[in-house]
Amino acid sequence: MAESPSSPREFAVFDGDLDGAWVERYLGMPALAVDTEAMGLVHGRDRLCLVQIADAEDRVACVRIGLGQSAAPGLKRLFEADRVEKVFHYARFDVAALASGLSIEVRPVFCTKVGSRLARTYTPRHGLKDLVMELVGVELDKGAQSSDWGRVEELSDTQLAYAANDVRYLLPARRRLEQMLRREGRWDLAERCFRCIPVMAELDRLRFAQTFEH
Repeated sequence: MAESPSSPREFAVFDGDLDGAWVERYLGMPALAVDTEAMGLVHGRDRLCLVQIADAEDRVACVRIGLGQSAAPGLKRLFEADRVEKVFHYARFDVAALASGLSIEVRPVFCTKVGSRLARTYTPRHGLKDLVMELVGVELDKGAQSSDWGRVEELSDTQLAYAANDVRYLLPARRRLEQMLRREGRWDLAERCFRCIPVMAELDRLRFAQTFEH
């Protein structure tokens, strides 16, 4: 029986950037879960509105990105730190969004969607809701997914809860996926795929479509 999401152990909302204490706290972790919310799916047209982060101790931060904002030094320092793995679901979009919106070159990257496609070949369901349901036993509410994230200063409690829950279960899902990938002999392939994601994200930003097609 799937559980509903509980409240985070610690939750904070910041405007524009993480503060120094949270940056240092997160830099001490081996991996972080990250997600973004934007006005749409077209990089350069649809602005970045929210960045959410969670660590293994269930400490969640949501950073509201202001209209016209183009930099966030704390986030840049954190997301470009080589010693901290950044875990996304469909990293290709989020990596491109952070590069386009805040000039951040995220590294290193783990993508639970890519990991799921390589490990969970018994199902066509690789969305976050299905992944978390199976691997973590939590049922996510995706009702706020398509909403106005541009009203940054007025985001509802429902939107913020949705954003927080989208990252809180990525790290346990990532651990389960690694176990499955190693068991099936696909871990090395997965790692090579993850290293390709920044290139794929850059191609998306530059509007190169079907680059590898015949």
